[in-house]
Amino acid sequence: MPGTTDSPTPPAPAVRPAVPTGTPVDLPAAPPWRGVNHLALVTPDMDATVRFYAGVLGMPVVATTMAGTMRHYFFEMSPGNTVAFFEVAGAETFAKGAGSPTDRAIQLDHLAFNLPDEAALVQLQARLRAAGSEVTEIVDHGFLRSVYFTDPNGIALEASHWVPEGAAPGTEPDDPARFLDPDPVPALTELRAGALASVPRTRLV
Repeated sequence: MPGTTDSPTPPAPAVRPAVPTGTPVDLPAAPPWRGVNHLALVTPDMDATVRFYAGVLGMPVVATTMAGTMRHYFFEMSPGNTVAFFEVAGAETFAKGAGSPTDRAIQLDHLAFNLPDEAALVQLQARLRAAGSEVTEIVDHGFLRSVYFTDPNGIALEASHWVPEGAAPGTEPDDPARFLDPDPVPALTELRAGALASVPRTRLV
């Protein structure tokens, strides 16, 4: 109209490209992963497990605890990275070649990843929540602190850091903060004395 000034046309909103579900967009920075804190497996015989992992493979026992009535032992693969076992009385075991198919049910207890400190646990919590994934509050286990979550396949996952922060687990079996099994298996008693009396023989499958 005469004597009026048309308002400028606002710019069209930016078109955001389609992003596949699960792509890490607009999430907090990923935490500084430090490998596998512990891979939790099941054994019916902790004594034989200590003799093999510590005696044959040379992985030192760095922590023991109790999960209810089950022993839970940790074997160090590299600084801060361990494989751990729950002792489940009567647990069924079977031999299967690596990578070979099986019609049997296979159960992995959970997989735990290693982080350097409490700040990284908080960082991971924020990233998981931003992505719409459920995650627990921080759980204090004494010699480590953890959060728990689940992958899309239903596999239970954990992220942990050792306590005190930045400290790799030691191998002193008299440390009451880490070695909590009140009735350790004979193999651990032998290790405490200086050497194992025997180790198991194993076969290829």
